[in-house]
Amino acid sequence: MATLSLKVSEIFLSLQGESSRVGLPTVFVRLTGCPLRCVWCDTAYAFSGGETMALPEIVDEVARHGVHHVCVTGGEPLAQAACLPLLSVFADAGHAVSLETSGALDIGKVDARVARVVDLKAPGSGECDRNRWQNLALLTAKDELKFVLKDRADYDWARQLVRDRQLADLCPLLFSPVEGELPASTLADWVIADRLPVRFQLQLHKILWGKVRGR
Repeated sequence: MATLSLKVSEIFLSLQGESSRVGLPTVFVRLTGCPLRCVWCDTAYAFSGGETMALPEIVDEVARHGVHHVCVTGGEPLAQAACLPLLSVFADAGHAVSLETSGALDIGKVDARVARVVDLKAPGSGECDRNRWQNLALLTAKDELKFVLKDRADYDWARQLVRDRQLADLCPLLFSPVEGELPASTLADWVIADRLPVRFQLQLHKILWGKVRGR
């Protein structure tokens, strides 16, 4: 383990802002780098830079915060091969571990103890063709599928996927509006009107603190 290292953008303690774990005190490990360029990305600062840290350094920094939940995010965390052993080390230490991934890379080798939050890219992201559809067959009930939607066309695309592929039978589904593009109330009305089996969500951390790094 001592020889493995990762490029880390930031490590911080906050409340989980999304997913079924929303509101829980969580340590976030944001890894540097992402092969995608979604037009609405709100963490572009993680595309480059950061600090190279050995796995034991990362684990010690997370332990210092003294909370049970750990979320490994990015960027695209799976773009760094050492992300996989990092996830396992956190699980070995007894943490409740979640991984936030774009869904463009293979999730099949992620430790089975980790909850995978997989972001399916809608057409409005500009990266829809990067979706790795094989990942759907790997999802379990403890994972989650996230859709970040920019407009009605994105919503219609996601709604059709939910129905055609019976995605709600795979795992919980999350629908979020792109901030500044799609009014939250509009998306909520669409979900209600269609009785979709999804969880509507907003980014709690932005409601509480705005666009502030490390929160």
